[in-house]
Amino acid sequence: MEITIKGDKEFDDVPSSKSKALRINLNENIYGTFAEIGAGQETARNFFRAGGASGTIAKAMSAYDKDFSDAIYGIEDDRRYVTEARLRKMLSHEMGLIETRLTRDENPNKIFFTYANTVATIDFAKQFKGHGWVGIKYQIEAGKEYNEIILHLRFKETDARLQQETLGILGTNLIYGAFYKYNEPKKLLRYLYDHLHKDQLEIDTINFSGPVFKNVDNRLMSLQLVKNGMTDAVMFGPDGKNVLPAKEFYKKNILALRGSFRPVTKVNMAMYEKSYDMFIKEKKVDKEKTVVVFEITLSNLRAEGEIDEQDFMDRADLLCSLGQSVMISNFQEYYKVVEYFSNYTKARLGLAMGVNNLVDIFDEKYYRHLSGGILEAFGKLFFKDLKVYLYPMLDPKTGELINSENLKVYPRMKELYKFFKYNGKVVDITDYDESIMSIFSREILQQIEDGERGWEDMVPEGTADLIKDYRLFGYTRKPLKPLSLKKRTK
Repeated sequence: MEITIKGDKEFDDVPSSKSKALRINLNENIYGTFAEIGAGQETARNFFRAGGASGTIAKAMSAYDKDFSDAIYGIEDDRRYVTEARLRKMLSHEMGLIETRLTRDENPNKIFFTYANTVATIDFAKQFKGHGWVGIKYQIEAGKEYNEIILHLRFKETDARLQQETLGILGTNLIYGAFYKYNEPKKLLRYLYDHLHKDQLEIDTINFSGPVFKNVDNRLMSLQLVKNGMTDAVMFGPDGKNVLPAKEFYKKNILALRGSFRPVTKVNMAMYEKSYDMFIKEKKVDKEKTVVVFEITLSNLRAEGEIDEQDFMDRADLLCSLGQSVMISNFQEYYKVVEYFSNYTKARLGLAMGVNNLVDIFDEKYYRHLSGGILEAFGKLFFKDLKVYLYPMLDPKTGELINSENLKVYPRMKELYKFFKYNGKVVDITDYDESIMSIFSREILQQIEDGERGWEDMVPEGTADLIKDYRLFGYTRKPLKPLSLKKRTK
């Protein structure tokens, strides 16, 4: 019986990498293969060193030579090796070998697994820090269906040997978590960083699949990656599936729209459509190589200090239903978004926004933490080939139309604003619908919460039905309030 002393506090006792590997090795039923390409056999090494590996490891291999790798797993269409497609082929091929070579008649209780990674560590010139795909395909009961966890990582360390060791620890954490923490996927994510620091690696994409993860929404898992500080941004497509931002943005023209989208309104969609029409007419912009992304910052998802996951899912469902890709980021300032995009492309960048957002960009208080202040931020924001597409607004007091010509920035920023305006960095969206300019997300949300009518005409076609059918944003079937005389006469 464990001894306790008065005053002891409960805490998470994190097992060492050796303890994790040993626990799996000592389980007589867990049995599988390791296939690691590009960074040594670091994960398998942890299991060999722990002891008892003969009861766990059926095979450990590395196909470093490209011809050998192609002969085993086939040739990729893009001739690349550090890809999700290559990883999935590795998992499927190795699992097929296990099932062929280890019959169920002789191994009725064996729980099969295959761990694989395909990784590129830092290059000799230390220009590219390296990245990789890591995954496991496994059972939790003999003869049952397989589950998969697949993730993408980026190294932050600048030494190949350190990156190899980091990968070995991550792989051990993944295998251990897959078997012993699968019932708590959110905690499993955090456990991937056991004995690791966020300065060592970034996990920017993860996908769970299989029967034990049937209730897991991978978009929520993406949200957890940003919330936990494991990455700065995640992305998923119109089908709701997680996608790798680097893959989507690589060498592409990017048009981004930032907002709360709570809910998405006709103004949001008009801003998107009109800015997109202008963007694809710009020089050097190829429509086929252009990506549009609706971005929601983490701060926009917080309610009373905590992230409301249901609220996040409501926004995501609406945007995906409109055929849009969504990015969740930890970037509060616009210049950080542009800096992020610039990591993946040197092509044209566009930001579509309203007047209020542009005025806020020229507020010095957002840049006090920078040694170079607002000039440093603007150097990063407008240094690249970027344009701001400005959607006008109506002054709520005077009814005057406000655009880039007559908007008012802070007095000390006037000349700076004029500089960017004169150089064509800020352009007006001239094709606008004045009748929808008085629509605001917060007012629609309030009407939905109050059970009022009339908001249906303020959101894109089909969106109102989705909100009602799926009870998004707290919509209920409670009796609607009668329209007031004021609203009837509008």
